[in-house]
Amino acid sequence: MYRIYARDGWGSVMAEALLELTGQKYERIDVDPKTNPAGWQTVEQLNPLRQLPTIVVPDGSVMTESGAIALYIAENAPAGKLAPAPGDRLRATYLRWHVFLVANVYASIMIDDHPERWGDAAQREDIAARGIAWRKELWGLVENNAGAPWFLGETFSTLDVFISIMTRWVPRRPWFEENCPKLMAIARAVDAMPALQPVWKRNFGPDKQYQ
Repeated sequence: MYRIYARDGWGSVMAEALLELTGQKYERIDVDPKTNPAGWQTVEQLNPLRQLPTIVVPDGSVMTESGAIALYIAENAPAGKLAPAPGDRLRATYLRWHVFLVANVYASIMIDDHPERWGDAAQREDIAARGIAWRKELWGLVENNAGAPWFLGETFSTLDVFISIMTRWVPRRPWFEENCPKLMAIARAVDAMPALQPVWKRNFGPDKQYQ
C-alpha cells in the first residue's frame, strides 16, 4: 500500500488522483500543521524541503517530486495507461511536456507563494506579480501545444490529470477559461471522471480554499 502525506488542495492531490485511476490502495495522512502537527513533523523528516507530495511507496522507499511520482505510478501500473510506453511514437512528446509542467509551470508557484525568498519586504508584491505573469506565459506555451480531446490527442496520460489539478491554482479557472480553452476542455473532461470524484470532493469541495 502507498502512504500519501497530504493537505487538501496541495500537490499531494496529484498522487491521490493517479492512484485512484489505477485502482491502487493507499493511506492518506492529513498533515495540516494546525490539525496534525505530528504528521507535518514526519514530512519534515522524510523530505528536507518540507514539500508535498511526499509519499512512501509499497517497498518502503520515500518518494518526492510530482513528476517522479507520476512516472513511478504509471510504470508500476501499466494497465492504467497513464503514459505512452517506451518505444511509443508519443513517448518523447509526453516526457517533454511532463517535465515542462513540473520543472517550469509548477516550480514557478514558489515565486509568488514565497516572495520573501527572492527579495526584501518592499519588493515582495512586485515579485509575486512577476511570478504569476511568468506562469501565465508558460501556460500559453502549454496551450499552444495541446491536442484534443487530451493533451496528446487520442492518448490519455498523466499530463491531463496534472492540467486538471494545476488549472485550479493561480491564476485560477476563470483565467484559463478566457485564455486557454484547449486546456480547460481537457481539465473539464478529467474533472468529470467518476473515479476521481472522491478526490475532487476531498480536495476542492465548496468549503475548500482551492476551487
